[in-house]
Amino acid sequence: MKAAILYGPHDLRLVETAMPVPAADGVLIRVKAMGICGSDLHAYHGKLATVVYPRLIGHEVVGEVVETGSAVSKVKAGDHVVMDPVVSCGRCPACRSGRGNVCRDVKCMGVAAEGGCAEYIVLPEGNVHLIPADIPWNEAALIEPYTIGAQVTSRGEVAPGDTVLIMGAGPIGLVVLQAAKRRRAKVIITDVSEGRLELARRLDADVTVNPQKQDLAVAVSQFTDGYGVNVAVDAVGLPELFAQAVEFTAPTGRVVILGFNPTPSHVSELPITRKELDIRGSRMHAGKFPEVIRWFAAREVKTTPLISHQFPFEKVNEAFKTLEQEPDKTCKVIITF
Repeated sequence: MKAAILYGPHDLRLVETAMPVPAADGVLIRVKAMGICGSDLHAYHGKLATVVYPRLIGHEVVGEVVETGSAVSKVKAGDHVVMDPVVSCGRCPACRSGRGNVCRDVKCMGVAAEGGCAEYIVLPEGNVHLIPADIPWNEAALIEPYTIGAQVTSRGEVAPGDTVLIMGAGPIGLVVLQAAKRRRAKVIITDVSEGRLELARRLDADVTVNPQKQDLAVAVSQFTDGYGVNVAVDAVGLPELFAQAVEFTAPTGRVVILGFNPTPSHVSELPITRKELDIRGSRMHAGKFPEVIRWFAAREVKTTPLISHQFPFEKVNEAFKTLEQEPDKTCKVIITF
């Protein structure tokens, strides 16, 4: 079978590998579609410290069950499934509290563990979730990104009537937007790309702001009657945005940070203590797949506007180059098998 192995920065090769064989708790899956994530692109650029080359990339993966090990009970041959890429120990305090996404030994498949950009993969039964067969494969590949949105809005405790500022209208910012709207919040979202802001409007953003053309402070003040937002989400990861998120958040509000930028942010303690803000991180997801699969089954989120490009598996290198060279014209790029 063929697999896409990243041997180093900009060195992605389609290679012939042996067909995987499931162990007793394993599920052999014929891959049908895979989304390319920002972390995949960072690994492709050599800017993801957790990647050890060579690496089988890909963690936004869906497919059809071909065979199961003798101990597998929740799926069978012919079932449609999605990969849960979070690998955790199950024993540490974080895991015991239901937050395996921040396990002391956590790994993400396709990043710090082998991923799913191959014709066939084997996953442990615990990393497989059954999905309805009527969800198109290309849309089903977006289930994993939407778990990020579910996690962010959970960490931010977004409630009906809340005002939410999302900084960044890339794929993750746009799924956070939809997750917040599901919770009946009002959303203001920012980006420097007019194309992405137009997409945000199609996805029911209440207000869109290009901070290169508009004063974000004024826009937030008008949006919230001068009070500030209840929840601010940094979906970009730039140090200066953390300070802005603190500035624009109202008393008793929550600031949710997604970025992994190692550069320190310069944030004064004063507004945090004066407003009693909660500063929270959000990483991958903690048990959000069942919830998000229900969203998809009930058609409660708009997935197709996010898919800007599709490439067959044989053109995976072309897919990465398109993302690299035309970031303003791409959103979610799907690889089909």
